[in-house]
Amino acid sequence: MVAVARVLLVEDDLDVAGYLRIVLEKRAGFEVVHTADPQEALTLIRGGGFDVLLTDIELPGLTGLQIAASVRDSHPHLPIMVMTAHASVDYAITALRSQVDEFVLKPVDSADLIAKVNALVTLGRSRESARTAQVVLVVGAHPDDAEIGVGGLMAAHRAAGDQVVILTLSRGARGGAADDRQHESLAAAELIGARLFMEDLEDTKISSGDPTVGMIERVIAEVSPTIMYTHSIHDRHQDHRAVHQAAAVAARKVPTFACFQSPSATVDFRPNRFAPIDTFESTKLALLAAFSSQASVRDYLEPDFVLATARYWSRFGGGRSAEPLEVIRDVAGVSGPAAAARSDPDTDGSTVFGNADWGVTQ
Repeated sequence: MVAVARVLLVEDDLDVAGYLRIVLEKRAGFEVVHTADPQEALTLIRGGGFDVLLTDIELPGLTGLQIAASVRDSHPHLPIMVMTAHASVDYAITALRSQVDEFVLKPVDSADLIAKVNALVTLGRSRESARTAQVVLVVGAHPDDAEIGVGGLMAAHRAAGDQVVILTLSRGARGGAADDRQHESLAAAELIGARLFMEDLEDTKISSGDPTVGMIERVIAEVSPTIMYTHSIHDRHQDHRAVHQAAAVAARKVPTFACFQSPSATVDFRPNRFAPIDTFESTKLALLAAFSSQASVRDYLEPDFVLATARYWSRFGGGRSAEPLEVIRDVAGVSGPAAAARSDPDTDGSTVFGNADWGVTQ
């Protein structure tokens, strides 16, 4: 059964918005979400789940073309139609340069509107089906490291259809019973359908050379990741630093290599990408809840702490929650969910990641 198409309508004229909703909902059977606020529109887009963006050009704060340009960067598969009451060649040229898919004049004929939105829904779904799935490898020193650092991002990748592989290099015996922590890791991986590799290096004595490098290389050879996340070098924990160094050597041919924040990260941790996880907060909390043996001894696993941290990082990347990344290498332009991550304007000024769906079906 084909899902009902969802249209995000951005229109500050309530009479026009009411007319368009009636046409699209009552006559065409679409689900329409309306907002008159351009900033709210961008937040809704980040949440995902839309098949078409339909926006007016004349809006308070941002123009429809500015919205379109931002959405094209973050969600390149999403079809965009802009409307204006002013017939202007300049508008049409600007719209085309913004990679808008349709440009229509008001008043919009109802039959023409329905036909064009239907065509855009088909276009968007064909773009989505052609998307190449990513293979994401997350390497952590101990059980729960991956989930703390990029639990929301892993959930977003899975929702996008990407394969997620977790490699944990020790069983965390210094932080609890190794068997318990192994079972917890398996439960967390199963929660999002991730594949788990679990090694048994000695906790607190992980080497930055072999055998650590060899273990990571074997997993890379088996799963062929296109994106890899691991610890930052800017970390007080010796295992975290060692895993970063080993992973950097082993992942030399992985196109995208980025580092996540651990609770033991130092003030030198300097992220330059911020991945919105607004719709994956609850999944991240569920992943962390799987590590019940740690809940009573690790304050940073408390839901309020986790959410507050994500809320803090969102100030750099938009939305309400974000996970920070230090991007070390981005050869191909991160595709898939990571593409929606924003650059910190105070760091390197890099562009947003390239192919951005964030795992939400559009």
